[in-house]
Amino acid sequence: FFNNDMNMTEWLRQYSEEQDEAYIRGFLGRMLFTQDESLKKVKVLSGGEKVRCLLSKMMLSAANVLILDDPTGHLDLESITSLNNGLIDFSGVIIFASHDHQFINTIANRIIEFTPGGVIDRRMTFEEYLDNQDVAALRDKLYGGHHERLKI
Repeated sequence: FFNNDMNMTEWLRQYSEEQDEAYIRGFLGRMLFTQDESLKKVKVLSGGEKVRCLLSKMMLSAANVLILDDPTGHLDLESITSLNNGLIDFSGVIIFASHDHQFINTIANRIIEFTPGGVIDRRMTFEEYLDNQDVAALRDKLYGGHHERLKI
């Protein structure tokens, strides 16, 4: 994706039907890139900047499903906040795996846990899931008593 001489605006424009520069830069701005930064060559971007560019591309695509694997892993705190805000406003489905407790609390409204004995599927926040005694009993049963309690 990033092995060329394009700047970020040019790189993102290639994925957009709308070619207006202000429109394209708006998506970069949502991921906290300034006007000057949007002229930076994509081949010199850091890992976190590449992630933010790809997130801008996903927002531009107007997808109705996002699948994210550890989306906050290479982001700084300011970028994580921006991502959280963008995902809160997202009207589609978000399927994600994350170790970031705060991210899970902010985004998740349904928890699906795969265990050796079956699946637990609950429509609740992560905090509610952790505190729910029925879920705790079901986890004990499905793990056959061979697991540690979630300690977060």
